Amino acid sequence: MKKITIQQIAIFMFLFSIILILGISTTSIVFSMLPSSDFRGIICIIVAIVMIYAYAFLVYRIFLHFVPLRTGNIKQATRAELAAQVNILFYLILFNSLIRTHFIPVPLLRLIYLALGARLGENTYSAGVLLDPPLTQVGDNCIIGHDATLFCHAIEGQHFALSPIKIGNNVTIGAMAIIMSGVKIDDGAIICAGAVVTKNCHIGKNQIWGGVPAKRIK
Repeated sequence: MKKITIQQIAIFMFLFSIILILGISTTSIVFSMLPSSDFRGIICIIVAIVMIYAYAFLVYRIFLHFVPLRTGNIKQATRAELAAQVNILFYLILFNSLIRTHFIPVPLLRLIYLALGARLGENTYSAGVLLDPPLTQVGDNCIIGHDATLFCHAIEGQHFALSPIKIGNNVTIGAMAIIMSGVKIDDGAIICAGAVVTKNCHIGKNQIWGGVPAKRIK
């Protein structure tokens, strides 16, 4: 795995400090508006958590707007590496624990993924984990099963690459399936529970794939 540099950490910490300042400032305003009660402190803690994450989504999207993720091999000491490593820090520090919790309802999880930059079609929901939402595109009427994982990055020793995942309409991805970087899944396909779809696979229309590694079943 490539080492995260001091510069990359410093940029993330600067952005994180902005998030905290905005979240705490907003919470202070809310606190001053609330009447005195036994629940005032609890309400402010909840507001602080919600506002910190709301500002985190905003700052994260603004950062990626100016320093977007680049697909392909990520070379050292480049702008592409800066974007990819700061993106990783956002997930390690802020987003990973949020999207991996089973306490968030699936409809709300959809909104979180949209806020993080995923492109999800109508009536598409994920009970699994999208580790790289800005590079993940899913069509209409799709379901991603419980604890399925989609990731658009490949970290193999010192090799680091990003490849988008593109999924068509009416696709079903079974529970605990793994979809690796660069995979394309056409309309109507079904990925069986526990399947591991390896990098850069192309799954055709209405095909059924399963197994480790995943292969066409039907």
